[in-house]
Amino acid sequence: MTETIDTTQELGTRKIGALLWKYALPAVVTQIIATVYNLVDSIFLGHAENGALILAALAITLPIMNIIHAFGSLVGAGAGARMSIVLGRKDVRWAEKILGNSMWLTFFFGILFVSAGYLFMDPILAMFGASEITMRLAHEYMSIVLPGMFLTTLTFNLSGLIRASGYATRSMWIQVSGAVMNIILDAIFIVGLGWGIKGGAWATTISMAFSAMLAVMHFVSPKSFIHYKRHCWAPKMYIVKNILAIGISPFSMNVASCAVVALLNTQLIRFGGDYAVSAYGVVNRIAFLVFMVLMGICQGMQPIAGYNYGAGLNHRLKEIYLLSLKWNVGTGIFGMLLALLVPRTMVMMMTCEEALISIAIPAMRFLLIMAPLIGFTVTNSQFFQSIDKPWIAIVTSLSRQVIFLIPLMYIVPAFMVHHGWSGLTGVWLSMTISDVCGALLSGTLLYTQLKVFRPGYVPPLRKPRKERGPKSN
Repeated sequence: MTETIDTTQELGTRKIGALLWKYALPAVVTQIIATVYNLVDSIFLGHAENGALILAALAITLPIMNIIHAFGSLVGAGAGARMSIVLGRKDVRWAEKILGNSMWLTFFFGILFVSAGYLFMDPILAMFGASEITMRLAHEYMSIVLPGMFLTTLTFNLSGLIRASGYATRSMWIQVSGAVMNIILDAIFIVGLGWGIKGGAWATTISMAFSAMLAVMHFVSPKSFIHYKRHCWAPKMYIVKNILAIGISPFSMNVASCAVVALLNTQLIRFGGDYAVSAYGVVNRIAFLVFMVLMGICQGMQPIAGYNYGAGLNHRLKEIYLLSLKWNVGTGIFGMLLALLVPRTMVMMMTCEEALISIAIPAMRFLLIMAPLIGFTVTNSQFFQSIDKPWIAIVTSLSRQVIFLIPLMYIVPAFMVHHGWSGLTGVWLSMTISDVCGALLSGTLLYTQLKVFRPGYVPPLRKPRKERGPKSN
């Protein structure tokens, strides 16, 4: 059987602007659709009976979902970035081994987190701020969604590899199809059948299974440039290490986000009660619309940056970085204007309760006022990840959420209360300050790594000597 053409050849030759548009647009569309479906999910549930409490329960489950996504990003982001680099070196056989080994890792982590989730569900929910009222709703939701979350990690992994191997549009349609199915099933289960939060959970699980099936079918087909072959299933420790070394950055970011949300929820309950937690859940979903566009642009950047980094085309590497940064800062400016000009309109899409709206509006302004700086920080983090600089990427990604936000969420509210101001406002303000500090640290780390743009810089190769060198099938 003849091999299909190398779909990644254009990554080293085509104009950077056209490439980023081709790869980023499908990724942005995917992220927007996924975020919109989350918003639609919240809209349906927020207008149901006991909508405010249901939204609070969903906010409680958010960090757990993020932990599960973290395992998906640990494998998917690491495998996708590594595949782009090795394809830049024309090593197709190595890329196929990355595909097979990433599947083994996905199954391992999937069994691990599903089992742990069922064994320790209630203690975990309580740790993330579930009250006596919201515990029942959150438990009902997670009991249904948890098994399907393994399928989410599988889809995340395979979609990244599909994009890295040159099929950006196909990767988009696989994920969009699941999101559209989720919206349709939300309408049927929540509105039509009146299943409430249980309906939202079933809609999510079924749509996850559908997307995972489509992703697997892509790599089963021999028409795909990279596809399943017998040799790709042989476990290779150096490949596992390569995947985990790069994937540790997004994994750490997601796990840290979960820990921060747990701490943040306790502070929100302390200063504002369940409604403050619900408000954060509402605003976080809106902010995610902006953040997912940033991530979509970065996902479009990563295969281009990784390929050119692996091929030693450093002038093109610099060009893709600067263009991605320009697009992401522009997106951040849009998010900032959204928060400043129409916060009520955005919040009212998900709730009509004036008490909740009054808390969510200032929260939205504090969370998005520094969105342009967030765009700068996110671009740097994802860029370092794509060129195999995992520890720089980890520090960059964790700066906002751990290094600065955790202490600030305690210091700033205490300072505000001491001077007679609102402690809840102090919680929101701590996020704004951490965004500024994170951007400053990110810029400093970028300055230390400017060597990757210099002509003649050759990236290190992490592969056993006996297996080095391009191979063909």
